[in-house]
Amino acid sequence: MLYQVYEAQRTLMEPFVDFAQAASKLYSNPQSPMAQTPLAQRMAAAYSLMYRLGKDYEKPAFDIPTVDDNGVGIAIQERVEIDKPFCELRRFKRFTDNTATLTKLKGQPAVLIVAPLSGHYATLLRDTVKTMLKDHKVYITDWKNARTVPLTEGEFHLDDYVNYIQEFIRHLQATYGNCHVISVCQPTVPVFAAVSLMASRGETTPLSMTMMGGPIDARKSPTSVNNLATTKSFDWFENNVIYRVPSNFVGAGRRVYPGFLQHAGFVAMNPDRHANSHFDFFKDLMKGDDTNADMHRNFYDEYNAVLDMDADYYLETIKTVFQEYKLVKGTWDVMSVDGKPERVVPGDIKTTAVMAVEGELDDISGAGQTRVALDMCSGVSDTKKKFFEVEGAGHYGIFSGRRWRDQVYPEVKAFILANNKLPNTVKLAFEETGAATAASTKPAIAASKKPANAVSSVPAKPATKTTPSTGKAPRSKAATVAKTTATAVTEVAYKPMTKWVTETPARLADKSPPKAATPKSSSKTAAAKTAKVAPAKTTRTK
Repeated sequence: MLYQVYEAQRTLMEPFVDFAQAASKLYSNPQSPMAQTPLAQRMAAAYSLMYRLGKDYEKPAFDIPTVDDNGVGIAIQERVEIDKPFCELRRFKRFTDNTATLTKLKGQPAVLIVAPLSGHYATLLRDTVKTMLKDHKVYITDWKNARTVPLTEGEFHLDDYVNYIQEFIRHLQATYGNCHVISVCQPTVPVFAAVSLMASRGETTPLSMTMMGGPIDARKSPTSVNNLATTKSFDWFENNVIYRVPSNFVGAGRRVYPGFLQHAGFVAMNPDRHANSHFDFFKDLMKGDDTNADMHRNFYDEYNAVLDMDADYYLETIKTVFQEYKLVKGTWDVMSVDGKPERVVPGDIKTTAVMAVEGELDDISGAGQTRVALDMCSGVSDTKKKFFEVEGAGHYGIFSGRRWRDQVYPEVKAFILANNKLPNTVKLAFEETGAATAASTKPAIAASKKPANAVSSVPAKPATKTTPSTGKAPRSKAATVAKTTATAVTEVAYKPMTKWVTETPARLADKSPPKAATPKSSSKTAAAKTAKVAPAKTTRTK
Protein backbone atom coordinates (compact mmCIF):
# COMPACT_ATOMS: atom_id res chain seq x y z
CA MET A 1 0.00 0.00 0.00
CA LEU A 2 2.92 2.37 0.56
CA TYR A 3 3.41 2.96 -3.18
CA GLN A 4 -0.29 3.79 -3.58
CA VAL A 5 -0.15 6.18 -0.61
CA TYR A 6 2.89 7.91 -2.07
CA GLU A 7 1.20 8.35 -5.45
CA ALA A 8 -1.94 9.73 -3.79
CA GLN A 9 0.13 12.23 -1.83
CA ARG A 10 2.02 13.28 -4.94
CA THR A 11 -1.24 13.83 -6.80
CA LEU A 12 -2.63 15.97 -3.95
CA MET A 13 0.55 18.04 -3.81
CA GLU A 14 0.70 18.69 -7.54
CA PRO A 15 -1.59 21.80 -7.52
CA PHE A 16 0.48 23.38 -4.74
CA VAL A 17 3.70 22.64 -6.63
CA ASP A 18 2.29 24.29 -9.74
CA PHE A 19 1.20 27.28 -7.64
CA ALA A 20 4.71 27.61 -6.19
CA GLN A 21 6.20 27.63 -9.67
CA ALA A 22 3.75 30.29 -10.86
CA ALA A 23 4.31 32.42 -7.76
CA SER A 24 8.08 32.24 -8.21
CA LYS A 25 7.75 33.55 -11.76
CA LEU A 26 5.30 36.22 -10.65
CA TYR A 27 7.73 37.64 -8.06
CA SER A 28 10.83 37.33 -10.29
CA ASN A 29 9.50 38.73 -13.57
CA PRO A 30 10.63 42.38 -13.91
CA GLN A 31 7.38 43.23 -15.73
CA SER A 32 5.22 41.97 -12.86
CA PRO A 33 3.86 44.49 -10.30
CA MET A 34 4.65 41.95 -7.55
CA ALA A 35 8.34 42.13 -8.47
CA GLN A 36 8.46 45.77 -7.37
CA THR A 37 7.77 45.02 -3.71
CA PRO A 38 10.66 45.07 -1.16
CA LEU A 39 10.39 41.34 -0.42
CA ALA A 40 9.95 40.26 -4.03
CA GLN A 41 13.34 38.57 -4.44
CA ARG A 42 13.01 36.75 -1.13
CA MET A 43 9.50 35.54 -2.03
CA ALA A 44 10.63 34.43 -5.48
CA ALA A 45 13.51 32.45 -3.95
CA ALA A 46 11.26 30.82 -1.34
CA TYR A 47 8.65 29.76 -3.89
CA SER A 48 11.34 28.48 -6.27
CA LEU A 49 12.80 26.31 -3.52
CA MET A 50 9.33 25.05 -2.59
CA TYR A 51 8.68 24.13 -6.22
CA ARG A 52 11.90 22.17 -6.55
CA LEU A 53 11.36 20.29 -3.29
CA GLY A 54 7.88 19.20 -4.33
CA LYS A 55 8.12 18.62 -8.09
CA ASP A 56 8.29 15.22 -9.77
CA TYR A 57 11.60 14.59 -11.53
CA GLU A 58 11.40 12.78 -14.85
CA LYS A 59 14.27 11.00 -16.61
CA PRO A 60 16.72 13.63 -17.91
CA ALA A 61 18.08 13.62 -21.44
CA PHE A 62 21.73 12.95 -22.23
CA ASP A 63 21.70 16.20 -24.21
CA ILE A 64 25.07 15.83 -25.93
CA PRO A 65 24.52 17.53 -29.32
CA THR A 66 28.21 18.00 -30.10
CA VAL A 67 31.71 17.40 -28.76
CA ASP A 68 34.83 19.38 -29.60
CA ASP A 69 37.97 17.81 -31.02
CA ASN A 70 40.79 20.35 -31.25
CA GLY A 71 38.45 23.05 -32.46
CA VAL A 72 36.48 20.77 -34.79
CA GLY A 73 32.84 20.27 -33.84
CA ILE A 74 31.62 16.66 -34.01
CA ALA A 75 27.86 16.20 -34.20
CA ILE A 76 26.38 13.49 -31.98
CA GLN A 77 23.27 11.48 -32.81
CA GLU A 78 21.73 9.18 -30.22
CA ARG A 79 20.23 5.96 -31.47
CA VAL A 80 18.97 2.77 -29.88
CA GLU A 81 20.71 -0.23 -31.44
CA ILE A 82 19.20 -2.96 -29.27
CA ASP A 83 15.90 -2.61 -27.44
CA LYS A 84 15.43 -5.17 -24.68
CA PRO A 85 12.44 -5.30 -22.31
CA PHE A 86 14.44 -3.78 -19.43
CA CYS A 87 17.30 -2.01 -21.20
CA GLU A 88 18.29 -0.18 -24.35
CA LEU A 89 21.75 -0.34 -25.86
CA ARG A 90 22.23 3.29 -26.80
CA ARG A 91 24.86 4.43 -29.28
CA PHE A 92 26.26 7.93 -29.66
CA LYS A 93 27.09 8.09 -33.35
CA ARG A 94 29.53 10.79 -34.41
CA PHE A 95 29.41 12.84 -37.61
CA THR A 96 31.85 15.33 -39.13
CA ASP A 97 32.64 16.74 -42.57
CA ASN A 98 36.28 17.34 -41.65
CA THR A 99 38.27 14.73 -43.59
CA ALA A 100 41.21 14.52 -41.19
CA THR A 101 38.93 14.24 -38.16
CA LEU A 102 36.80 11.60 -39.88
CA THR A 103 39.86 9.51 -40.67
CA LYS A 104 40.89 9.68 -37.03
CA LEU A 105 37.41 8.75 -35.79
CA LYS A 106 37.37 5.60 -37.92
CA GLY A 107 40.32 4.04 -36.13
CA GLN A 108 39.25 4.81 -32.57
CA PRO A 109 38.27 1.96 -30.20
CA ALA A 110 34.68 0.94 -29.46
CA VAL A 111 33.73 1.14 -25.77
CA LEU A 112 30.70 -0.27 -23.99
CA ILE A 113 29.91 1.72 -20.84
CA VAL A 114 27.74 -0.29 -18.47
CA ALA A 115 25.75 2.14 -16.34
CA PRO A 116 24.50 1.30 -12.85
CA LEU A 117 21.02 -0.09 -12.27
CA SER A 118 20.88 1.09 -8.67
CA GLY A 119 18.34 3.88 -8.53
CA HIS A 120 19.48 6.56 -10.96
CA TYR A 121 19.20 6.63 -14.73
CA ALA A 122 22.15 6.10 -17.05
CA THR A 123 22.22 9.87 -17.63
CA LEU A 124 24.12 10.06 -14.34
CA LEU A 125 27.11 9.13 -16.53
CA ARG A 126 26.57 12.02 -18.95
CA ASP A 127 29.98 13.51 -18.15
CA THR A 128 31.58 10.08 -18.58
CA VAL A 129 30.01 9.66 -22.01
CA LYS A 130 30.78 13.19 -23.20
CA THR A 131 34.44 12.89 -22.26
CA MET A 132 34.84 9.43 -23.79
CA LEU A 133 33.29 10.53 -27.09
CA LYS A 134 36.35 12.58 -27.99
CA ASP A 135 38.48 9.48 -28.46
CA HIS A 136 36.13 6.48 -28.64
CA LYS A 137 33.04 5.01 -30.25
CA VAL A 138 30.69 4.99 -27.28
CA TYR A 139 27.77 2.74 -26.36
CA ILE A 140 25.92 2.73 -23.03
CA THR A 141 23.36 0.55 -21.27
CA ASP A 142 20.26 2.71 -20.72
CA TRP A 143 18.20 0.83 -18.11
CA LYS A 144 14.43 1.23 -18.14
CA ASN A 145 12.18 2.17 -15.25
CA ALA A 146 10.60 -1.13 -14.15
CA ARG A 147 7.22 0.54 -13.60
CA THR A 148 7.05 1.20 -17.35
CA VAL A 149 7.62 -2.46 -18.27
CA PRO A 150 4.39 -4.49 -18.64
CA LEU A 151 4.00 -7.67 -16.60
CA THR A 152 3.78 -9.60 -19.87
CA GLU A 153 7.54 -9.08 -20.32
CA GLY A 154 8.18 -11.31 -17.31
CA GLU A 155 10.54 -10.74 -14.40
CA PHE A 156 14.07 -9.41 -14.48
CA HIS A 157 16.76 -11.30 -12.59
CA LEU A 158 20.45 -10.74 -11.90
CA ASP A 159 21.12 -13.59 -14.34
CA ASP A 160 19.24 -11.63 -17.04
CA TYR A 161 21.47 -8.64 -16.33
CA VAL A 162 24.57 -10.78 -16.93
CA ASN A 163 23.09 -12.22 -20.13
CA TYR A 164 22.21 -8.73 -21.40
CA ILE A 165 25.85 -7.64 -20.98
CA GLN A 166 27.12 -10.66 -22.90
CA GLU A 167 24.69 -9.96 -25.72
CA PHE A 168 25.77 -6.33 -25.95
CA ILE A 169 29.46 -7.31 -25.98
CA ARG A 170 28.86 -9.78 -28.80
CA HIS A 171 27.01 -7.09 -30.74
CA LEU A 172 30.01 -4.74 -30.59
CA GLN A 173 32.37 -7.60 -31.42
CA ALA A 174 30.33 -8.48 -34.50
CA THR A 175 30.42 -4.82 -35.54
CA TYR A 176 34.02 -3.84 -34.81
CA GLY A 177 35.92 -7.10 -34.30
CA ASN A 178 36.18 -6.48 -30.55
CA CYS A 179 35.57 -3.82 -27.92
CA HIS A 180 36.45 -2.49 -24.48
CA VAL A 181 34.13 -2.50 -21.46
CA ILE A 182 33.84 0.05 -18.64
CA SER A 183 31.61 -0.59 -15.63
CA VAL A 184 30.79 2.03 -13.01
CA CYS A 185 29.80 1.04 -9.45
CA GLN A 186 27.08 -1.63 -9.25
CA PRO A 187 27.62 -3.24 -12.70
CA THR A 188 31.23 -4.16 -11.93
CA VAL A 189 29.92 -7.44 -10.47
CA PRO A 190 27.66 -8.58 -13.36
CA VAL A 191 30.19 -7.35 -15.96
CA PHE A 192 32.94 -9.33 -14.22
CA ALA A 193 30.65 -12.37 -14.32
CA ALA A 194 29.71 -11.84 -17.98
CA VAL A 195 33.34 -11.67 -19.16
CA SER A 196 34.29 -14.64 -16.94
CA LEU A 197 31.53 -16.80 -18.43
CA MET A 198 32.53 -15.84 -21.97
CA ALA A 199 36.12 -16.81 -21.19
CA SER A 200 35.05 -20.12 -19.66
CA ARG A 201 33.13 -20.99 -22.84
CA GLY A 202 36.11 -20.14 -25.02
CA GLU A 203 34.46 -17.07 -26.53
CA THR A 204 36.34 -13.96 -27.56
CA THR A 205 36.44 -11.63 -24.57
CA PRO A 206 36.77 -7.82 -24.63
CA LEU A 207 40.22 -6.36 -25.15
CA SER A 208 40.03 -4.59 -21.80
CA MET A 209 37.73 -4.36 -18.80
CA THR A 210 37.81 -1.24 -16.59
CA MET A 211 35.96 -1.48 -13.26
CA MET A 212 35.34 1.74 -11.35
CA GLY A 213 34.22 1.96 -7.73
CA GLY A 214 32.35 -1.34 -7.55
CA PRO A 215 31.57 -3.82 -4.73
CA ILE A 216 33.50 -6.81 -6.06
CA ASP A 217 34.26 -7.84 -2.47
CA ALA A 218 31.89 -5.95 -0.18
CA ARG A 219 33.61 -7.37 2.91
CA LYS A 220 36.57 -5.00 2.52
CA SER A 221 36.29 -1.57 4.17
CA PRO A 222 32.49 -1.85 4.57
CA THR A 223 30.50 1.35 4.14
CA SER A 224 27.04 2.27 5.38
CA VAL A 225 25.61 0.66 2.25
CA ASN A 226 27.37 -2.62 3.04
CA ASN A 227 26.39 -2.48 6.70
CA LEU A 228 22.72 -2.08 5.90
CA ALA A 229 22.80 -5.20 3.72
CA THR A 230 24.54 -7.26 6.39
CA THR A 231 22.58 -6.07 9.43
CA LYS A 232 19.19 -6.74 7.84
CA SER A 233 18.00 -10.17 6.78
CA PHE A 234 16.93 -11.12 3.28
CA ASP A 235 13.33 -11.43 4.49
CA TRP A 236 13.50 -7.91 5.95
CA PHE A 237 14.30 -6.45 2.54
CA GLU A 238 11.56 -8.44 0.86
CA ASN A 239 8.95 -7.41 3.44
CA ASN A 240 9.91 -3.76 3.88
CA VAL A 241 11.14 -2.32 0.57
CA ILE A 242 9.29 -4.32 -2.08
CA TYR A 243 5.91 -3.04 -3.32
CA ARG A 244 3.67 -3.45 -6.34
CA VAL A 245 3.40 -0.76 -9.00
CA PRO A 246 0.06 1.15 -8.81
CA SER A 247 -2.56 0.84 -11.53
CA ASN A 248 -1.79 4.22 -13.13
CA PHE A 249 1.48 2.90 -14.65
CA VAL A 250 2.10 0.54 -17.58
CA GLY A 251 3.86 -1.93 -15.28
CA ALA A 252 0.91 -2.12 -12.88
CA GLY A 253 1.19 -5.09 -10.51
CA ARG A 254 4.95 -5.60 -10.97
CA ARG A 255 6.94 -6.12 -7.76
CA VAL A 256 9.59 -3.41 -7.51
CA TYR A 257 11.93 -1.57 -5.19
CA PRO A 258 10.36 1.90 -5.71
CA GLY A 259 12.52 4.81 -6.75
CA PHE A 260 11.10 7.14 -4.09
CA LEU A 261 12.31 4.76 -1.35
CA GLN A 262 15.75 4.61 -2.94
CA HIS A 263 15.87 8.40 -3.09
CA ALA A 264 14.96 8.61 0.59
CA GLY A 265 17.86 6.26 1.32
CA PHE A 266 20.28 8.39 -0.71
CA VAL A 267 19.29 11.55 1.17
CA ALA A 268 19.41 9.77 4.54
CA MET A 269 23.09 8.97 4.00
CA ASN A 270 24.04 12.68 4.09
CA PRO A 271 21.00 14.69 5.27
CA ASP A 272 23.02 17.67 6.55
CA ARG A 273 24.83 18.03 3.25
CA HIS A 274 21.59 18.11 1.27
CA ALA A 275 19.94 20.56 3.70
CA ASN A 276 22.90 22.92 3.42
CA SER A 277 22.87 22.61 -0.36
CA HIS A 278 19.22 23.66 -0.57
CA PHE A 279 19.80 26.57 1.81
CA ASP A 280 22.75 27.70 -0.30
CA PHE A 281 20.48 27.54 -3.36
CA PHE A 282 18.01 29.84 -1.59
CA LYS A 283 20.79 32.31 -0.74
CA ASP A 284 22.12 32.21 -4.32
CA LEU A 285 18.67 33.13 -5.60
CA MET A 286 18.50 35.95 -3.07
CA LYS A 287 21.85 37.31 -4.27
CA GLY A 288 20.98 36.82 -7.93
CA ASP A 289 23.85 34.35 -8.39
CA ASP A 290 22.45 32.53 -11.43
CA THR A 291 25.63 30.54 -12.07
CA ASN A 292 25.63 28.70 -8.75
CA ALA A 293 21.84 28.40 -8.80
CA ASP A 294 21.99 26.70 -12.21
CA MET A 295 24.68 24.33 -10.96
CA HIS A 296 22.36 23.34 -8.09
CA ARG A 297 19.45 22.80 -10.49
CA ASN A 298 21.50 20.69 -12.88
CA PHE A 299 22.82 18.45 -10.10
CA TYR A 300 19.48 17.84 -8.42
CA ASP A 301 17.62 17.39 -11.70
CA GLU A 302 19.84 14.33 -12.11
CA TYR A 303 20.10 13.28 -8.48
CA ASN A 304 16.35 13.41 -7.81
CA ALA A 305 15.41 11.47 -10.96
CA VAL A 306 15.12 7.84 -9.85
CA LEU A 307 13.68 4.65 -11.30
CA ASP A 308 12.03 1.54 -9.92
CA MET A 309 14.01 -1.71 -9.95
CA ASP A 310 12.46 -5.12 -10.50
CA ALA A 311 12.19 -6.88 -7.12
CA ASP A 312 13.86 -10.13 -8.21
CA TYR A 313 16.93 -8.35 -9.54
CA TYR A 314 17.28 -6.20 -6.44
CA LEU A 315 16.83 -9.00 -3.92
CA GLU A 316 19.20 -11.33 -5.78
CA THR A 317 21.84 -8.58 -5.85
CA ILE A 318 21.53 -8.07 -2.09
CA LYS A 319 21.89 -11.80 -1.48
CA THR A 320 24.61 -12.57 -4.04
CA VAL A 321 26.84 -9.51 -3.65
CA PHE A 322 26.35 -8.16 -0.14
CA GLN A 323 25.29 -11.12 1.98
CA GLU A 324 26.73 -14.34 0.56
CA TYR A 325 29.67 -12.87 -1.43
CA LYS A 326 29.24 -15.56 -4.07
CA LEU A 327 31.57 -13.96 -6.61
CA VAL A 328 34.65 -13.84 -4.39
CA LYS A 329 33.87 -17.20 -2.80
CA GLY A 330 33.56 -18.90 -6.20
CA THR A 331 30.02 -20.19 -5.58
CA TRP A 332 28.06 -18.07 -8.06
CA ASP A 333 26.12 -19.96 -10.73
CA VAL A 334 24.45 -17.88 -13.46
CA MET A 335 21.54 -19.24 -15.49
CA SER A 336 22.31 -18.91 -19.20
CA VAL A 337 19.74 -18.00 -21.84
CA ASP A 338 19.49 -21.74 -22.52
CA GLY A 339 18.42 -22.37 -18.94
CA LYS A 340 21.69 -24.02 -17.88
CA PRO A 341 23.58 -22.99 -14.72
CA GLU A 342 27.18 -21.87 -15.34
CA ARG A 343 29.78 -21.28 -12.65
CA VAL A 344 31.51 -17.88 -12.67
CA VAL A 345 35.29 -18.44 -12.69
CA PRO A 346 37.24 -15.15 -13.05
CA GLY A 347 40.50 -17.13 -13.28
CA ASP A 348 39.44 -18.29 -16.75
CA ILE A 349 39.96 -14.79 -18.13
CA LYS A 350 43.24 -14.86 -20.07
CA THR A 351 43.35 -12.24 -22.81
CA THR A 352 41.36 -9.32 -21.34
CA ALA A 353 43.39 -6.54 -19.72
CA VAL A 354 41.93 -5.50 -16.35
CA MET A 355 41.96 -2.09 -14.67
CA ALA A 356 40.49 -1.16 -11.26
CA VAL A 357 39.74 2.44 -10.25
CA GLU A 358 38.89 3.53 -6.70
CA GLY A 359 38.21 6.88 -5.03
CA GLU A 360 40.21 7.65 -1.90
CA LEU A 361 37.12 9.02 -0.11
CA ASP A 362 34.50 6.73 -1.65
CA ASP A 363 31.69 6.25 0.88
CA ILE A 364 29.72 3.80 -1.27
CA SER A 365 32.32 1.26 -2.38
CA GLY A 366 35.07 1.14 0.23
CA ALA A 367 38.81 0.94 -0.33
CA GLY A 368 39.95 -2.40 -1.74
CA GLN A 369 36.50 -3.58 -2.86
CA THR A 370 37.29 -3.07 -6.55
CA ARG A 371 41.03 -3.68 -6.46
CA VAL A 372 40.48 -7.30 -5.39
CA ALA A 373 39.35 -8.06 -8.95
CA LEU A 374 42.97 -7.86 -10.10
CA ASP A 375 43.93 -10.73 -7.78
CA MET A 376 40.90 -12.76 -8.88
CA CYS A 377 42.03 -12.55 -12.52
CA SER A 378 44.80 -15.08 -11.95
CA GLY A 379 44.94 -16.00 -15.63
CA VAL A 380 45.82 -12.45 -16.71
CA SER A 381 49.48 -11.47 -16.69
CA ASP A 382 50.58 -8.69 -14.34
CA THR A 383 51.59 -6.57 -17.33
CA LYS A 384 47.93 -6.37 -18.33
CA LYS A 385 46.67 -5.30 -14.90
CA LYS A 386 46.46 -1.78 -13.55
CA PHE A 387 45.18 -0.11 -10.37
CA PHE A 388 44.51 3.60 -10.00
CA GLU A 389 43.39 5.38 -6.83
CA VAL A 390 42.01 8.90 -7.23
CA GLU A 391 43.27 11.07 -4.40
CA GLY A 392 40.61 13.21 -2.75
CA ALA A 393 37.80 11.75 -4.85
CA GLY A 394 34.51 10.47 -3.52
CA HIS A 395 32.27 8.01 -5.30
CA TYR A 396 30.93 10.38 -7.96
CA GLY A 397 34.31 12.02 -8.50
CA ILE A 398 35.78 8.96 -10.20
CA PHE A 399 33.35 9.17 -13.15
CA SER A 400 32.07 12.76 -13.16
CA GLY A 401 33.45 16.24 -12.70
CA ARG A 402 36.91 17.75 -12.70
CA ARG A 403 38.75 14.79 -11.16
CA TRP A 404 37.23 12.43 -13.70
CA ARG A 405 38.24 14.63 -16.62
CA ASP A 406 41.69 15.63 -15.39
CA GLN A 407 42.89 12.56 -13.48
CA VAL A 408 40.86 9.45 -14.20
CA TYR A 409 40.09 9.77 -17.90
CA PRO A 410 43.72 10.19 -19.05
CA GLU A 411 44.58 6.96 -17.20
CA VAL A 412 41.60 5.07 -18.64
CA LYS A 413 42.28 6.38 -22.14
CA ALA A 414 45.94 5.32 -22.01
CA PHE A 415 44.98 1.89 -20.67
CA ILE A 416 42.48 1.30 -23.48
CA LEU A 417 44.96 2.54 -26.09
CA ALA A 418 47.73 0.27 -24.77
CA ASN A 419 45.46 -2.77 -25.02
CA ASN A 420 43.61 -1.93 -28.22
CA LYS A 421 45.26 -4.63 -30.27
CA LEU A 422 44.04 -7.65 -32.14
CA PRO A 423 45.78 -11.03 -32.05
CA ASN A 424 49.31 -11.02 -33.51
CA THR A 425 48.26 -13.52 -36.16
CA VAL A 426 46.13 -11.58 -38.58
CA LYS A 427 43.63 -13.54 -40.63
CA LEU A 428 42.83 -12.42 -44.14
CA ALA A 429 40.39 -14.82 -45.76
CA PHE A 430 38.23 -14.48 -48.80
CA GLU A 431 36.20 -16.73 -51.05
CA GLU A 432 36.96 -16.96 -54.75
CA THR A 433 35.79 -19.37 -57.49
CA GLY A 434 33.91 -21.33 -54.87
CA ALA A 435 37.02 -22.13 -52.74
CA ALA A 436 38.02 -20.46 -49.47
CA THR A 437 41.66 -19.36 -49.38
CA ALA A 438 43.47 -18.36 -46.19
CA ALA A 439 45.87 -15.45 -46.04
CA SER A 440 49.40 -15.44 -44.75
CA THR A 441 49.59 -15.62 -40.98
CA LYS A 442 51.89 -12.58 -40.87
CA PRO A 443 50.40 -9.20 -39.89
CA ALA A 444 49.03 -7.46 -42.96
CA ILE A 445 47.88 -3.97 -43.73
CA ALA A 446 44.83 -3.41 -45.91
CA ALA A 447 45.81 -2.44 -49.44
CA SER A 448 43.34 0.40 -49.58
CA LYS A 449 42.21 2.89 -46.95
CA LYS A 450 39.02 3.73 -48.79
CA PRO A 451 35.72 2.70 -47.19
CA ALA A 452 35.41 -1.06 -47.21
CA ASN A 453 32.01 -0.95 -48.86
CA ALA A 454 33.40 0.82 -51.91
CA VAL A 455 34.05 -1.34 -54.98
CA SER A 456 37.62 -0.07 -55.24
CA SER A 457 38.42 -1.11 -51.67
CA VAL A 458 39.83 -4.62 -52.13
CA PRO A 459 41.86 -6.22 -49.32
CA ALA A 460 45.42 -7.20 -50.14
CA LYS A 461 45.62 -10.70 -51.55
CA PRO A 462 47.66 -13.37 -49.78
CA ALA A 463 51.29 -13.84 -50.71
CA THR A 464 50.51 -17.28 -52.10
CA LYS A 465 47.27 -18.59 -53.47
CA THR A 466 46.19 -21.81 -55.08
CA THR A 467 43.15 -21.87 -57.31
CA PRO A 468 41.72 -25.26 -58.23
CA SER A 469 41.32 -25.97 -61.88
CA THR A 470 37.62 -26.13 -62.63
CA GLY A 471 37.68 -26.06 -66.41
CA LYS A 472 35.39 -23.05 -66.33
CA ALA A 473 36.17 -19.64 -67.75
CA PRO A 474 37.39 -17.21 -65.08
CA ARG A 475 34.75 -14.80 -63.82
CA SER A 476 35.01 -11.15 -64.75
CA LYS A 477 37.14 -8.76 -62.72
CA ALA A 478 34.07 -6.85 -61.53
CA ALA A 479 32.41 -10.03 -60.30
CA THR A 480 35.58 -11.11 -58.48
CA VAL A 481 35.89 -7.71 -56.81
CA ALA A 482 32.25 -7.71 -55.70
CA LYS A 483 32.44 -11.22 -54.25
CA THR A 484 35.78 -10.63 -52.56
CA THR A 485 34.55 -7.38 -50.99
CA ALA A 486 31.40 -9.05 -49.70
CA THR A 487 33.18 -11.95 -48.00
CA ALA A 488 36.60 -10.70 -46.93
CA VAL A 489 37.43 -10.10 -43.31
CA THR A 490 40.38 -7.82 -42.75
CA GLU A 491 42.06 -7.26 -39.42
CA VAL A 492 44.93 -4.80 -39.21
CA ALA A 493 47.74 -5.25 -36.69
CA TYR A 494 48.03 -2.73 -33.91
CA LYS A 495 51.01 -0.39 -33.74
CA PRO A 496 51.44 0.65 -30.11
CA MET A 497 50.69 4.32 -29.36
CA THR A 498 50.64 5.31 -33.03
CA LYS A 499 47.83 4.14 -35.25
CA TRP A 500 45.43 1.27 -35.36
CA VAL A 501 42.71 0.49 -37.84
CA THR A 502 40.08 -2.21 -37.85
CA GLU A 503 38.18 -2.66 -41.07
CA THR A 504 35.29 -4.96 -41.88
CA PRO A 505 33.81 -4.94 -45.35
CA ALA A 506 30.19 -4.30 -44.35
CA ARG A 507 30.84 -1.63 -41.72
CA LEU A 508 33.58 0.92 -41.00
CA ALA A 509 33.81 2.94 -37.80
CA ASP A 510 31.27 5.74 -37.38
CA LYS A 511 30.60 6.15 -41.08
CA SER A 512 28.51 3.08 -41.78
CA PRO A 513 24.70 2.88 -41.75
CA PRO A 514 23.01 1.40 -38.66
CA LYS A 515 22.65 -2.36 -38.49
CA ALA A 516 19.10 -3.49 -39.00
CA ALA A 517 19.55 -7.00 -37.66
CA THR A 518 18.49 -7.98 -34.17
CA PRO A 519 21.31 -8.53 -31.70
CA LYS A 520 21.07 -12.30 -31.71
CA SER A 521 20.86 -12.58 -35.45
CA SER A 522 23.73 -10.12 -35.82
CA SER A 523 26.01 -12.20 -33.66
CA LYS A 524 25.04 -15.44 -35.34
CA THR A 525 25.40 -13.96 -38.81
CA ALA A 526 28.87 -12.65 -38.01
CA ALA A 527 29.87 -16.02 -36.63
CA ALA A 528 28.50 -17.80 -39.67
CA LYS A 529 30.43 -15.56 -42.06
CA THR A 530 33.64 -16.00 -40.12
CA ALA A 531 33.20 -19.75 -40.08
CA LYS A 532 32.82 -19.72 -43.87
CA VAL A 533 35.86 -17.76 -44.78
CA ALA A 534 38.39 -18.06 -41.99
CA PRO A 535 40.80 -20.82 -41.05
CA ALA A 536 40.09 -23.08 -38.13
CA LYS A 537 41.98 -20.82 -35.69
CA THR A 538 39.91 -17.75 -36.41
CA THR A 539 38.33 -16.32 -33.26
CA ARG A 540 34.65 -17.15 -33.08
CA THR A 541 31.78 -15.01 -31.85
CA LYS A 542 28.36 -16.15 -30.85
